[in-house]
Amino acid sequence: MENPEIIIRLSPDEALVLSDWLEQVQMTDLSRLVDDAAVWAPLHRIAGTLDKSLPGIFAADYAERLEAARSRLRPALDDNASDEEGADA
Repeated sequence: MENPEIIIRLSPDEALVLSDWLEQVQMTDLSRLVDDAAVWAPLHRIAGTLDKSLPGIFAADYAERLEAARSRLRPALDDNASDEEGADA
């Protein structure tokens, strides 16, 4: 039997960063980014679900929270340097 829904689990940082990105995408001309209108429905559903799940998007310190989440999600510069050094060996 098929599972009727797909469940995606995100960390709070991932959800916050994705929510912000989806908001930016929705504010642009989606037809330039998404050539199939059928994709818009799930994008809007994901964005709406994230908005309802993230009360912090309305906080006065939203920009600081978002930047902190982005920083935690970005690979550390030291990690990239050690990966590149290991590849050279």
